[in-house]
Amino acid sequence: MRLLTRHSNLSRIPYDEGAAILVDKPLEWTSFDVVNKIRFPLRKLYDRKKFKVGHNGTLDPLATGLLMIFTGKYTKLIPQEENHDKRYTGVIKLGATTASLDRETEETDKIEALSLSAAEIEQSLSTFSGEMMQEIPRYSAAKVGGKRMYKLARAKKEFKPKSKPVFFNEVNLLNIDLPYVEVDITCGKGTYIRAFARDLGVALGIPAYLYALKRTQISGYKVEDALSVDEICNAIMNQE
Repeated sequence: MRLLTRHSNLSRIPYDEGAAILVDKPLEWTSFDVVNKIRFPLRKLYDRKKFKVGHNGTLDPLATGLLMIFTGKYTKLIPQEENHDKRYTGVIKLGATTASLDRETEETDKIEALSLSAAEIEQSLSTFSGEMMQEIPRYSAAKVGGKRMYKLARAKKEFKPKSKPVFFNEVNLLNIDLPYVEVDITCGKGTYIRAFARDLGVALGIPAYLYALKRTQISGYKVEDALSVDEICNAIMNQE
């Protein structure tokens, strides 16, 4: 597979034949924003109205980190490349929650004073191991009755969220600075870290939500090897 990283020679790349690009997604960009930004110079380079570009593994707008972008004929690889394990560092805020389980919506159910020990937090984290059932966040693109759950949630419609099996390879505590807890998570395809934050709160008996998230790894690919969006776009525009 032709893989483009910050260590690659980015001249004379046959993007139409196919390339996989490691990209560091900025905060507040959707994954589709990144795809569109990269597609634009590729359309100009090849003088086409349409050019195939896709990604594997959506990141929420409030998450940053590693996104794999596929161009040209490599877009056919996306279904098989979506099955990789992924690694994240996340900051979870304890003692409050939000409807979206992240900072998109306002805090509710606030607890002013937390009395949690490191041992209690570590014990609760240890329960996340192997295959588990996870309730999909109400603010997600998953469908119920043919409609996106986030659209139903924003319209204040009542519905029962779906659940699905997910897999936790490893969950490690990095730092505690209450009400914030930083964790390192390696998990299987389709795991919602926002739902993990909620469920950690349930295990501790308090509300919780995801305050910040960065994807650091997809399989053996690492975010420190990724290009910025501007770097790859400039490389495409300056093709020899």
